[in-house]
Amino acid sequence: MSALRPFALACALAALPALAIAASAMKDGHPDLSGYWDLDARIPRDAALMKKIAPDTAVLDDTGPVEFPRGEYGGLKLKPAAKAAAEAWNPKDDLTVAKVCQPPSIIYAMQGPFPIQVDQGRDIIVIRLQYYDMVRIVFTDGRKHLPASAPHTKVGDSIGHWEGDTLVVDTDHLEPSTITNNGLGHTENVHVIERFRLSPDGRTLLSTQEFEDPQTLDNRGARFIAWKKQDGQYIEPYDCDPSFALNYK
Repeated sequence: MSALRPFALACALAALPALAIAASAMKDGHPDLSGYWDLDARIPRDAALMKKIAPDTAVLDDTGPVEFPRGEYGGLKLKPAAKAAAEAWNPKDDLTVAKVCQPPSIIYAMQGPFPIQVDQGRDIIVIRLQYYDMVRIVFTDGRKHLPASAPHTKVGDSIGHWEGDTLVVDTDHLEPSTITNNGLGHTENVHVIERFRLSPDGRTLLSTQEFEDPQTLDNRGARFIAWKKQDGQYIEPYDCDPSFALNYK
Protein backbone atom coordinates (compact mmCIF):
# COMPACT_ATOMS: atom_id res chain seq x y z
CA MET A 1 0.00 0.00 0.00
CA SER A 2 1.28 3.45 -0.89
CA ALA A 3 2.25 5.67 2.02
CA LEU A 4 -0.23 8.20 0.67
CA ARG A 5 -3.21 5.86 0.93
CA PRO A 6 -3.44 5.72 4.75
CA PHE A 7 -3.09 9.52 4.81
CA ALA A 8 -5.83 9.94 2.22
CA LEU A 9 -8.06 7.52 4.13
CA ALA A 10 -7.47 9.41 7.38
CA CYS A 11 -8.37 12.68 5.67
CA ALA A 12 -11.58 11.17 4.29
CA LEU A 13 -12.60 9.80 7.70
CA ALA A 14 -11.86 13.15 9.33
CA ALA A 15 -14.14 14.86 6.83
CA LEU A 16 -17.12 12.59 7.55
CA PRO A 17 -18.54 14.66 10.45
CA ALA A 18 -18.37 17.81 8.32
CA LEU A 19 -20.05 16.01 5.43
CA ALA A 20 -22.77 14.75 7.77
CA ILE A 21 -23.37 18.27 9.07
CA ALA A 22 -23.60 19.63 5.53
CA ALA A 23 -26.07 16.90 4.56
CA SER A 24 -28.22 17.53 7.63
CA ALA A 25 -28.53 21.21 6.67
CA MET A 26 -30.25 20.28 3.40
CA LYS A 27 -33.86 19.24 2.82
CA ASP A 28 -35.22 18.15 -0.56
CA GLY A 29 -32.16 19.66 -2.20
CA HIS A 30 -32.47 23.05 -0.52
CA PRO A 31 -30.94 24.62 2.60
CA ASP A 32 -33.02 23.66 5.63
CA LEU A 33 -34.25 26.81 7.36
CA SER A 34 -36.06 24.83 10.07
CA GLY A 35 -35.51 25.75 13.69
CA TYR A 36 -36.07 28.30 16.43
CA TRP A 37 -34.60 31.68 15.55
CA ASP A 38 -34.10 34.57 17.98
CA LEU A 39 -33.96 38.07 16.47
CA ASP A 40 -30.56 39.76 16.76
CA ALA A 41 -30.39 43.36 15.55
CA ARG A 42 -26.59 43.45 16.01
CA ILE A 43 -25.87 41.22 12.99
CA PRO A 44 -24.34 43.20 10.10
CA ARG A 45 -26.17 43.43 6.81
CA ASP A 46 -25.53 40.56 4.43
CA ALA A 47 -23.85 41.91 1.29
CA ALA A 48 -25.28 39.24 -1.03
CA LEU A 49 -28.85 39.98 0.03
CA MET A 50 -28.40 43.74 0.02
CA LYS A 51 -27.27 43.61 -3.62
CA LYS A 52 -30.68 42.19 -4.53
CA ILE A 53 -32.59 45.21 -3.22
CA ALA A 54 -34.12 47.27 -6.01
CA PRO A 55 -32.91 50.83 -6.78
CA ASP A 56 -34.66 53.82 -5.17
CA THR A 57 -35.28 51.82 -2.01
CA ALA A 58 -35.06 53.27 1.50
CA VAL A 59 -33.49 50.74 3.89
CA LEU A 60 -35.03 51.29 7.32
CA ASP A 61 -32.95 50.98 10.50
CA ASP A 62 -35.75 50.23 12.95
CA THR A 63 -35.36 46.48 13.43
CA GLY A 64 -36.02 45.03 16.87
CA PRO A 65 -36.78 47.38 19.76
CA VAL A 66 -35.78 50.50 17.78
CA GLU A 67 -38.63 52.86 16.91
CA PHE A 68 -38.55 55.99 14.76
CA PRO A 69 -39.58 59.26 16.45
CA ARG A 70 -42.62 61.12 15.20
CA GLY A 71 -42.05 62.50 11.70
CA GLU A 72 -39.09 60.18 10.88
CA TYR A 73 -39.70 57.47 8.27
CA GLY A 74 -36.23 56.20 7.45
CA GLY A 75 -36.05 57.71 3.97
CA LEU A 76 -39.50 56.61 2.83
CA LYS A 77 -41.18 59.20 0.61
CA LEU A 78 -44.77 59.54 1.75
CA LYS A 79 -47.72 60.50 -0.40
CA PRO A 80 -49.47 63.64 0.92
CA ALA A 81 -52.44 61.71 2.31
CA ALA A 82 -50.18 59.16 4.04
CA LYS A 83 -48.07 61.95 5.55
CA ALA A 84 -51.15 63.77 6.82
CA ALA A 85 -52.48 60.57 8.40
CA ALA A 86 -49.13 59.84 10.06
CA GLU A 87 -48.89 63.36 11.45
CA ALA A 88 -52.42 63.15 12.83
CA TRP A 89 -51.79 59.76 14.45
CA ASN A 90 -52.11 59.62 18.23
CA PRO A 91 -50.55 56.55 19.92
CA LYS A 92 -53.21 56.68 22.64
CA ASP A 93 -55.80 55.76 20.00
CA ASP A 94 -54.14 52.33 19.67
CA LEU A 95 -53.86 51.82 23.42
CA THR A 96 -57.49 50.95 23.97
CA VAL A 97 -59.02 47.67 25.08
CA ALA A 98 -60.54 47.27 21.61
CA LYS A 99 -57.28 47.82 19.69
CA VAL A 100 -54.31 46.94 21.87
CA CYS A 101 -54.34 43.23 20.97
CA GLN A 102 -54.88 43.69 17.24
CA PRO A 103 -51.84 42.28 15.43
CA PRO A 104 -49.99 44.27 12.78
CA SER A 105 -49.28 42.81 9.36
CA ILE A 106 -46.09 40.87 8.68
CA ILE A 107 -44.42 44.04 7.35
CA TYR A 108 -44.05 45.30 10.90
CA ALA A 109 -44.32 42.00 12.78
CA MET A 110 -41.35 40.23 11.16
CA GLN A 111 -38.89 42.82 12.47
CA GLY A 112 -40.29 42.86 16.00
CA PRO A 113 -38.05 41.79 18.92
CA PHE A 114 -39.55 38.32 19.17
CA PRO A 115 -38.42 34.87 17.98
CA ILE A 116 -39.77 32.90 15.06
CA GLN A 117 -39.92 29.16 14.39
CA VAL A 118 -39.58 27.72 10.89
CA ASP A 119 -40.81 24.28 9.83
CA GLN A 120 -39.79 23.43 6.29
CA GLY A 121 -41.43 20.77 4.13
CA ARG A 122 -41.16 19.95 0.45
CA ASP A 123 -44.11 22.04 -0.78
CA ILE A 124 -44.81 24.25 2.22
CA ILE A 125 -42.91 26.26 4.80
CA VAL A 126 -44.56 27.34 8.06
CA ILE A 127 -43.23 30.41 9.87
CA ARG A 128 -44.60 30.85 13.37
CA LEU A 129 -44.11 34.20 15.09
CA GLN A 130 -44.26 34.54 18.84
CA TYR A 131 -45.45 38.10 18.22
CA TYR A 132 -49.25 37.98 18.46
CA ASP A 133 -49.17 34.19 17.83
CA MET A 134 -49.08 34.82 14.07
CA VAL A 135 -48.66 31.90 11.64
CA ARG A 136 -47.47 32.29 8.06
CA ILE A 137 -47.89 29.63 5.36
CA VAL A 138 -45.49 29.86 2.41
CA PHE A 139 -46.38 27.58 -0.50
CA THR A 140 -43.39 26.39 -2.55
CA ASP A 141 -45.28 24.04 -4.88
CA GLY A 142 -45.40 26.42 -7.84
CA ARG A 143 -48.93 27.75 -7.32
CA LYS A 144 -49.95 31.31 -8.20
CA HIS A 145 -51.35 33.97 -5.87
CA LEU A 146 -54.99 33.85 -4.84
CA PRO A 147 -57.46 35.76 -7.03
CA ALA A 148 -57.91 39.45 -6.28
CA SER A 149 -61.33 38.75 -4.75
CA ALA A 150 -59.85 36.52 -2.01
CA PRO A 151 -59.86 37.88 1.57
CA HIS A 152 -56.96 39.95 2.86
CA THR A 153 -55.35 39.09 6.21
CA LYS A 154 -52.50 40.26 8.42
CA VAL A 155 -50.27 37.43 7.11
CA GLY A 156 -51.42 37.68 3.50
CA ASP A 157 -50.96 35.12 0.72
CA SER A 158 -47.34 33.96 0.42
CA ILE A 159 -45.77 31.91 -2.37
CA GLY A 160 -42.09 31.03 -2.45
CA HIS A 161 -39.39 29.68 -4.72
CA TRP A 162 -35.68 28.99 -4.44
CA GLU A 163 -32.96 30.97 -6.19
CA GLY A 164 -29.87 28.91 -5.41
CA ASP A 165 -29.42 28.96 -1.63
CA THR A 166 -31.99 31.75 -1.14
CA LEU A 167 -35.71 31.36 -0.45
CA VAL A 168 -37.69 34.15 -2.14
CA VAL A 169 -41.15 34.81 -0.67
CA ASP A 170 -43.73 36.94 -2.50
CA THR A 171 -46.67 38.16 -0.39
CA ASP A 172 -49.82 40.10 -1.25
CA HIS A 173 -53.42 40.11 0.05
CA LEU A 174 -52.38 41.96 3.22
CA GLU A 175 -54.84 43.95 5.29
CA PRO A 176 -54.06 47.65 5.83
CA SER A 177 -51.71 47.95 8.79
CA THR A 178 -48.48 49.39 10.18
CA ILE A 179 -45.21 50.10 8.36
CA THR A 180 -43.51 52.09 11.12
CA ASN A 181 -44.75 52.49 14.66
CA ASN A 182 -45.25 56.24 14.41
CA GLY A 183 -48.40 56.50 12.35
CA LEU A 184 -47.30 55.33 8.90
CA GLY A 185 -49.47 52.55 7.54
CA HIS A 186 -49.88 50.64 4.29
CA THR A 187 -52.96 49.88 2.20
CA GLU A 188 -54.34 46.51 1.09
CA ASN A 189 -52.42 46.89 -2.18
CA VAL A 190 -48.97 46.62 -0.59
CA HIS A 191 -46.63 44.04 -2.12
CA VAL A 192 -43.79 42.37 -0.20
CA ILE A 193 -40.72 40.43 -1.38
CA GLU A 194 -38.58 38.67 1.23
CA ARG A 195 -35.33 36.76 0.79
CA PHE A 196 -34.01 34.27 3.34
CA ARG A 197 -30.64 32.53 3.42
CA LEU A 198 -28.42 30.83 5.99
CA SER A 199 -24.98 31.96 7.08
CA PRO A 200 -22.15 29.56 6.10
CA ASP A 201 -22.25 27.86 9.51
CA GLY A 202 -26.06 27.52 9.39
CA ARG A 203 -26.50 29.28 12.73
CA THR A 204 -27.81 32.63 11.45
CA LEU A 205 -30.92 33.22 9.36
CA LEU A 206 -30.42 36.30 7.19
CA SER A 207 -33.22 38.10 5.38
CA THR A 208 -34.33 41.22 3.57
CA GLN A 209 -37.88 42.51 3.37
CA GLU A 210 -38.82 44.80 0.47
CA PHE A 211 -42.23 46.43 0.19
CA GLU A 212 -43.96 48.82 -2.17
CA ASP A 213 -47.33 50.53 -1.88
CA PRO A 214 -47.93 53.13 -4.64
CA GLN A 215 -50.96 54.49 -2.79
CA THR A 216 -48.82 55.36 0.23
CA LEU A 217 -45.21 55.72 -0.94
CA ASP A 218 -43.34 57.31 -3.84
CA ASN A 219 -40.43 54.90 -3.34
CA ARG A 220 -39.83 51.41 -2.02
CA GLY A 221 -38.90 50.41 1.52
CA ALA A 222 -36.73 47.60 2.83
CA ARG A 223 -35.38 46.14 6.05
CA PHE A 224 -32.52 43.77 6.84
CA ILE A 225 -33.57 41.28 9.52
CA ALA A 226 -31.51 38.47 11.06
CA TRP A 227 -31.98 35.79 13.69
CA LYS A 228 -29.62 33.48 15.60
CA LYS A 229 -30.46 29.81 15.95
CA GLN A 230 -31.24 28.57 19.45
CA ASP A 231 -31.41 24.82 20.01
CA GLY A 232 -33.94 23.30 22.36
CA GLN A 233 -36.19 26.38 22.35
CA TYR A 234 -39.81 26.66 21.26
CA ILE A 235 -42.27 29.43 20.53
CA GLU A 236 -44.20 30.49 23.63
CA PRO A 237 -47.79 31.83 23.57
CA TYR A 238 -47.97 35.59 23.23
CA ASP A 239 -51.19 35.74 25.29
CA CYS A 240 -51.95 39.42 24.76
CA ASP A 241 -54.09 40.73 27.63
CA PRO A 242 -56.22 43.71 26.49
CA SER A 243 -56.85 44.80 30.06
CA PHE A 244 -53.36 46.33 30.34
CA ALA A 245 -54.64 49.12 28.07
CA LEU A 246 -56.57 50.39 31.06
CA ASN A 247 -53.26 51.65 32.45
CA TYR A 248 -53.00 54.18 29.60
CA LYS A 249 -56.19 56.15 30.18
